[in-house]
Amino acid sequence: MATVVLAASAIADLDALIASHDLPASTRPRLRSSLKRLETFPMIGPALNGRWQDFRFVLGPWPWMLVVYVYDEGRDQVAVVTIQDARMARAATAAT
Repeated sequence: MATVVLAASAIADLDALIASHDLPASTRPRLRSSLKRLETFPMIGPALNGRWQDFRFVLGPWPWMLVVYVYDEGRDQVAVVTIQDARMARAATAAT
């Protein structure tokens, strides 16, 4: 089973989304629940391209919450690098 970790940048992104989107107190547990599947299926997310090449994404507890991660197969570790609002023009899935 892969270990799932959140980079400091992802934690900061999550904090900003909680504040700007007035998300509920249950946001962090909901996100943890959404990320559980990556422990067993670390390659489940579609690959990104452009400047996000080598990264994958899954959706968080809300369909607009984009969780961008990279899987290190040698370490069997999923590192969440950013959490974004997919509706924003600068989101990782936007054309570069």
